[in-house]
Amino acid sequence: MHYISTRGGVAPVGFAEALMMGLGTDGGLLVPERLPQVDADCLRAWSDLSFQALALEIMTPFVGGDIPRSHLARLIDRSYASFSHPAVTPLREAAGRTYLELFHGPTAAFKDVALQLLGNLFEYFLERDGGQLNIVGATSGDTGSAAIYGVRGKPRINIFILHPKGRVSPVQERQMTTVLDANVHNIAVRGTFDDCQHLVKTLFRDLDFKARHSLGAVNSINWLRILAQTVYYFYAWGQISGGDTARQVSFAVPTGNFGDVFAGWLARRMGLPIDRLVIATNRNDILARFVADGRYAKGEVFHTLSPAMDIQVASNFERYLYYLLDQDPGAVCAKLADLEATGQLDVDPAQLRQVQADFAAAAVSDAQTLAQIRSTYETSGYILCPHTAVGAVASRDAPETVVLATAHPAKFNEAVREAIGREAPPPPALEGLMDKPVRCTELGASDAELRAHIDAALAAI
Repeated sequence: MHYISTRGGVAPVGFAEALMMGLGTDGGLLVPERLPQVDADCLRAWSDLSFQALALEIMTPFVGGDIPRSHLARLIDRSYASFSHPAVTPLREAAGRTYLELFHGPTAAFKDVALQLLGNLFEYFLERDGGQLNIVGATSGDTGSAAIYGVRGKPRINIFILHPKGRVSPVQERQMTTVLDANVHNIAVRGTFDDCQHLVKTLFRDLDFKARHSLGAVNSINWLRILAQTVYYFYAWGQISGGDTARQVSFAVPTGNFGDVFAGWLARRMGLPIDRLVIATNRNDILARFVADGRYAKGEVFHTLSPAMDIQVASNFERYLYYLLDQDPGAVCAKLADLEATGQLDVDPAQLRQVQADFAAAAVSDAQTLAQIRSTYETSGYILCPHTAVGAVASRDAPETVVLATAHPAKFNEAVREAIGREAPPPPALEGLMDKPVRCTELGASDAELRAHIDAALAAI
């Protein structure tokens, strides 16, 4: 298996190099040269596998010969040993809906599914091949803590995580800033998540700076993030269908950066019987508007009760655009040039029809979010996080749709308290969090400030 860039400027590379490269050296996102296809016999055979065994089967063709299968199995087992539920991503019935609980990892959010594995893969390749890795990532909340917990204390790795100051929940902020390992560097940026994401992409496009500091990526620009997240779509389908390949399952996916729903699209393209993929967004509705009219247009970033989705420029949209434009890097570059020059890009009517065949989409208000948390709790006693509630509202017309429960509600107790008048009890991973000492550096949304900070931090090691 080899990987190429959505922008056409990267010679085919293997899995290990793609993983360590993160963002393509041409500024594009890496994708496999071909997508493995899963036939009905595989689907039936996989339907009763454990999550770990299923992950091994799905990932093996993407990894190729870069990791021996027995080593990959051990890495997968180690990565999910830290999850508190034996099923890793169990299904839960509540108030007449099915929720795919993705929050049983060490930071109580779906990002753990990929980032526990990514940290172990980074460590594996660095031990095997030597070298140093300095991770730089931006977070709207959950990616940062999951990435930090995935690599904290690991030799040969430093991590710099940028979050928008005051725009993540207090619990999310503490999960990051209370990790005091010497290899962890938290940065609060005076700006939005889009500002943080732009700073990270700017650094990665500076190939001299990237090479000099051996930069690596943990955001969903890293292909492993997408690959690992496809597993729970296959797993949920197997649990629901029992291996009946005539049974299609629909999913509602709260999404801001497009990575989680793109993983579902990828699973369907590989052969998983998925009916509908519902893109669930909040007031920051760029993706919902695109599905409605084919125009991807930047707008103001609004602060909402579901802050992990307070995003206008979705990184993984470029991967989908690549496939929508028939895997033509030149066409992708032209569309991205339009976006850069005018703040928007458009697709033609035939392409829009394909988009609408691939996805449904809805934008959900804070008032609707609170009402959903309240009604679900009053009906069943089950507490939704605000992002999960957005998914439930977006798929309200199709109650058989599986809603991805992306985070534990205790991470967003301000919204929960407003909705139901009480807080969600914290899982063990969050107990005592607010009483721990913190360490964080505040910077402006400045490329020069960020570079100077990274230079100084690495020089001091």
